[in-house]
Amino acid sequence: MNDNWIANWKRTLNHEGVTRGAQALLALGCVLALGWKAEWQEELMPVVLGVLASAFTETDDNWSGRLKAQLLALGAFALVSAAVWAALPSPLTLAAVLALCAFVLTMLGALGERYRAIAFGALVLFIYTALSAQNRRDHALEVAPYLLGGAAWYGLVSLCWAAAWPRPTVRHRLSRLYALLGEYLRLKSQLLEPVSDMDLSGRRLELALHNGRVVDALNSTKDSLFSRLGSGTPSAWMQEAMRQYLAAQDIHERVSSSHESYAVLAEAFPRSDALYRCQRVLGLLGEQAHKFARAIRDRTEAQHAGTTARAIDDMQAAIRHLDTTQTGPALQRPLRAMHALGDNLTRLASVFANAMRHGGTAPDLSLFDRQPQTLREAWGRVRAQLTLGSSLMRHALRLALALVAAYAVMWATHDPHGYWILLTVLFTSQPHYAATLSRAVQRAVGTVLGLAVGWALIRLFPGALMQAVCMVVAGALFIGKRQTDLRTAAGAITALVLLSFHQMGMSQGVIPARLLDAAVGSAISALAAWLVLPNWHARQLPQIAAQALRAQAGYLVEILLQYQNGKQDHLAYRLARRNAHNADAALANAFGAMCLEPPSTRLNEAACGQFVVLSHMLLNFLSALGAHRGEIEVGTPDPLARQAADQLLQGLKSLSHLLEQSQGRMPVVSGRDASGSPVEVDVSTPIQSLLLSQLRLANRLLPELGKQALRFRGVP
Repeated sequence: MNDNWIANWKRTLNHEGVTRGAQALLALGCVLALGWKAEWQEELMPVVLGVLASAFTETDDNWSGRLKAQLLALGAFALVSAAVWAALPSPLTLAAVLALCAFVLTMLGALGERYRAIAFGALVLFIYTALSAQNRRDHALEVAPYLLGGAAWYGLVSLCWAAAWPRPTVRHRLSRLYALLGEYLRLKSQLLEPVSDMDLSGRRLELALHNGRVVDALNSTKDSLFSRLGSGTPSAWMQEAMRQYLAAQDIHERVSSSHESYAVLAEAFPRSDALYRCQRVLGLLGEQAHKFARAIRDRTEAQHAGTTARAIDDMQAAIRHLDTTQTGPALQRPLRAMHALGDNLTRLASVFANAMRHGGTAPDLSLFDRQPQTLREAWGRVRAQLTLGSSLMRHALRLALALVAAYAVMWATHDPHGYWILLTVLFTSQPHYAATLSRAVQRAVGTVLGLAVGWALIRLFPGALMQAVCMVVAGALFIGKRQTDLRTAAGAITALVLLSFHQMGMSQGVIPARLLDAAVGSAISALAAWLVLPNWHARQLPQIAAQALRAQAGYLVEILLQYQNGKQDHLAYRLARRNAHNADAALANAFGAMCLEPPSTRLNEAACGQFVVLSHMLLNFLSALGAHRGEIEVGTPDPLARQAADQLLQGLKSLSHLLEQSQGRMPVVSGRDASGSPVEVDVSTPIQSLLLSQLRLANRLLPELGKQALRFRGVP
């Protein structure tokens, strides 16, 4: 029982939301204690609002990065406070300044996640300042020090926390990454089931969509690690985390590999259990990934299951048995694919074993920094987004107009606390319609729950001190849940506001007013996402698909260099691989988001889904080449392989051009189509190497990719 309690405690401490909630609890608890002791009840609320605004600017970083971010945030807070003071008491001036700040600060999001967070926090503080000032210019000057003081205090707590406990966030993200890899392994194992009536296309689409989540986890883990890398030699725990992350990259490449169409393998070996043996190994490795995720999360020793080794021996024996029972020229290619699949799964198990083993170093610990390094580079990124074709600029304009509309409603209705409408618009507005609608619904539901909980707390705890304690807990819950559970976060902040109004003697009529304000704000943000420069994914999908194909071409170029010069896990190769998977994930995510948008705005859904599946299959064939690099003799590829590679690169280039044009002709490509019918290639020469085999598998997908590209663009 005691061991279970300790394990649960460790698991809780390693959760990112709990860490941020604990920081907020400490910061708000100190504010409450000081305010209560000094009898600063009236000044307490602006300080709490400053703490909350500062929490919005927090990103995963080390102490020095967090110090820079907090200084930038305080500078931005001071500027927006001065802007509110300058604009009051004129409503028209305040609306204009609000729109300008919303546009400029949102465009700063082009610089990266840190600046997006600072921009959002600054907008929140703008609204908090205007709310606290109550349209009085002198009052804006009075509350500004309290708001900035609360922000500075939370920044100090966050800075000290990051310096004292740098590991929990890294552990949390590594644990989540391996858990998602475990689910990917499970989904991949379903493709190996040799059943004739299986919905292979549906399972492939599910796998492609989940791959987007894996890639997002890889990126967030990389960012968490990079933010903690200093200029010197990394600490021992950091090297261990880096090694586990790079192992996850290797695992992802190997598990996303395909050596042949699984339908072809099932048809070639209908009475053999070899595919079932491979499926069992994948399933066991998926379980192993989940166990490793729990070990990282709970800070326990990872155990490598002995059943996996026995399952691998059985799999290899079953594949060797095929060599003696399955003969004939037609089965040579499937046999080679089965051997490559078995070897890949064997090495995949070895990567898992190495990842779970303490000690050892990765061959190259360098990571690519995507943050702008100079002011010129930063301005270049912002300037590149200053076009109506940019989803960021469209979102910035839309948000500015939505906030002005919300302010106009507040001013027209003479609602003294109508800034809740502006806050609702700010919290629910997203670059895309589906995300905005989802957040608007969650915000509305959370508001209802928060008002109910707040009303109950007022009745249960009539004393001012207990209500203040409830406010602190609600604020900590809000900060801890705001990134993972918007419904709970909205409920917590609503309860906090209701409690604060009650303490200030202004609770009369608050509940119906907050319900109405939340409904109006949600409606404004949803209508703006629908009517004002909407970012429909259907409009962006062709460009995203073209980028995915270009990234795969870049990945292929790096793979070919590896086959010429030998296996090297250097930054250039890992960057090309990551770019290809990022683009593939972006395509899958865009398709998933498009399916949630109004039917009238979508492209041909079936064609888009099939394109996503085929594009992911092509990446699987390339990943197999990456997984097996170093196993083939180094040297210039033979003429057939070189020709196949050139055909594939040219085909990917032609397809990307087709997708970027409003109209296009079917590109001429070589290989076989997805059904296996011959097109423009001499297949009389037998495939003599893994390189040539995988390249031809990829080439066969090009005609069908072109066909689906034309279909979802509306060309018959």
